[in-house]
Amino acid sequence: GLLVRFKLDNGVPQRMVSCHTGLVEGYVIEGHVPAEDIRRLLSERPDAVGLAVPDMPLGSPGMDQSRWREAYDVFLINNDGSTEVFSSYPGD
Repeated sequence: GLLVRFKLDNGVPQRMVSCHTGLVEGYVIEGHVPAEDIRRLLSERPDAVGLAVPDMPLGSPGMDQSRWREAYDVFLINNDGSTEVFSSYPGD
């Protein structure tokens, strides 16, 4: 559909696709990315596509309906489509 096309057109690799997509000051924010990571991105301003949390891990913002949390990583999407871990959150 249109949303998947938008994600791919804006540089989100297929393996990083999640449920929500946002654009913040030219960066793509894909999935349940914590606000502190978005603030860090905007302060560091890397030359990159943006941030992604693939899937919808329990315990991420908006997915915190239980006491149990899964560990998950926030990925920085580079302009060439490669990714690297931007931050990590432990589970419990």
